[in-house]
Formats: sequence, C-alpha cells, structure tokens
Amino acid sequence: MTNTNREWLLAERPEGEPDMDCFELHETDVPSPAPGELLVRTRFLSVDPYMRGRMRDAESYAEPWDVGDALKGGIVGKVIESESDAYDAGDLVTGEGRWADYSTLDADAVAPVDPTVADPEAYLGVLGMPGRTAYFGLLEVGEPTPGDTVVVSGAAGAVGSVVGQIAKRNGCRVVGFAGSDEKTAWLTDDLGFDAAINYKTTDDYRAALDEAAPDGVDVYFDNVGGPITDAVFTQLNLDARVAVCGQIAHYNDEEVPTGPRKLPALIPVRARVQGLLVGDFATRFGEASERLGRWVASGELEHRETIVEGLENAPDAFLGLFSGDNIGKQVVQVSAADEE
Repeated sequence: MTNTNREWLLAERPEGEPDMDCFELHETDVPSPAPGELLVRTRFLSVDPYMRGRMRDAESYAEPWDVGDALKGGIVGKVIESESDAYDAGDLVTGEGRWADYSTLDADAVAPVDPTVADPEAYLGVLGMPGRTAYFGLLEVGEPTPGDTVVVSGAAGAVGSVVGQIAKRNGCRVVGFAGSDEKTAWLTDDLGFDAAINYKTTDDYRAALDEAAPDGVDVYFDNVGGPITDAVFTQLNLDARVAVCGQIAHYNDEEVPTGPRKLPALIPVRARVQGLLVGDFATRFGEASERLGRWVASGELEHRETIVEGLENAPDAFLGLFSGDNIGKQVVQVSAADEE
C-alpha cells in the first residue's frame, strides 16, 4: 500500500457553471483509522448533481463545503484496515467518503457490498442513494396506481431510469424525457418505457406530450425543472401528483429564472406538488434495499453505469452531469480489484 493519498479539494466557489478552477488535487498521507473506524481503499466514487449545491455558501439540506475542504460523496471500496469488529480487512463496503484514494469511515455508517447481487458500482446507483430516491419518491410521493400515466424528466439518469421501471411494475404508462436518441432508445427498447421524448430535438414539448401521453399526466417525477416542467404542468390530470426530486436545469443559475407562471394550472385539477429528500425515509432504507436488490438479482430491474476512469478525472465526471454525458449512473473508477 502506498503512503500517499490523493484527494480533491474545493479550490474556489463557482459562479454559474463550475469549471476546473474550482478543484485542486492535493496529496497527503494515508490516514489511520481510529477505534470504530475503517480505512477504505476507494474502488468507485459517485458524482451527483446535488453536490453542486454544496459548493455554494448557503444553507441547504446538504451541508455546504468550505473552500479548502475535501470533496465528499458515496464510495464503494475495500477495507484495508479495520478498527471495528463489524468488518474485516478485505470486505467490500459502501458509505460516504472523500474524493480520494483512501478514506476513513465510521464502521456504523457503512453497509456491506455483495458482488453476487450486482457489480460493486451498482451500489452507488440502483442499489444506493439514487435507487432509494426513486423507490420512495415514486411510491410514497407519486403514489402511482395501475393505469396511471407517469412522466419522468431526466429519465435516462440514475434516478429517473429506476423511477420508470418501478412505475411499469405498478401497471403504469411511462413517458420519459432524455437528451439524446441513444438515451431515448435505451428507455423504450431496454427499460420498457412506453414512449420517450428527446428534449434536445423537440421544439414543442406540449405537442410531444399530447402524442406520448394522450390521456394526460397523473404522476410527474421531476428531476430537471425548466421548460419541460412548464409543459408537463399544462397536461396534469385531476388529482395529479408531482414529485420534485431535482432541478438540474437551474443548479448553475446565479439568479432563479421566473419562467412562465404555471401555478394557476394546479388549481382546477387540484394537483399536489411535493418536494422530496430521500433522507426523510432513512428508517426504511432496509426495505428499499431489500426490494431493489431482489429485483436487480432477478433481472427485473435493469441498470447502467457510465464509468470514468481515474481519480484525476473526477471533476470532469462531475461536470459531465450538466452536459448530459452519462447514461444511468455516473461513477468514477478510482482503483481496480487487482490494484488493492
């Protein structure tokens, strides 16, 4: 094991869209685990849109990073040294670590990774936070019933792709918005969506929805915001449910755009709009993990990861989220199994 640990720091706060000036690769010594902790060699690192909010100097549901702080996110890695009876050296675990080669993690705050269920990187996507977000966001907030039409924005991403598949399991018609023909084909051909709309080549979202969802929209799972959401609001059915999971279209805005005033559309249909945070369901994570794991193992729930090689490319992987580079979950491979 090397004595040097590379880790990414927040070099400066971004104004608008982040760039490479916001990141600094720093070298330090490999940390030593304290009692109750594990030293984990990162195999895969998650990059997620919500991290953009942690770069701001503002209170939010996720604690902001200070300039000079190490960046953090979900990781899957191998235990190199254990100061806990719960795990042994060689175990694979997942938890929140640093954008680094090595992290020390509280043994009580990690979960085991079973590579017989799915490849380790899936524990940062369908079997991790995004999968749980999709599970609870759709079933508890969207409350789909058989025959409903469910529309998903950001449908080819880590959350949206799972939302659509769970909606199909619940007997719904599913329509997804995504940003390329490759992505829309994946949604319809592989994941079973009934229709998919390439928002980058569609001039009239409302007309596209009229065709894809001729009976209107009962559940809208919103990962994006912006003009797509404006269009969906005009198509909501009586007692429709809107689950607001993300607004990636606005994460880099310095000022929140006003946009069309769509709230009046909610009044005649008595639609419910509710924001969601997956942490609110923390006491039920075991339920979601068990069901998602069973569906993945049986092949009933498909998943896909876009893997960027090398810790040195982690900022590029993160920035790629805002240009739609990924299909499914975007992860960084920091080390291979034979390097540990």
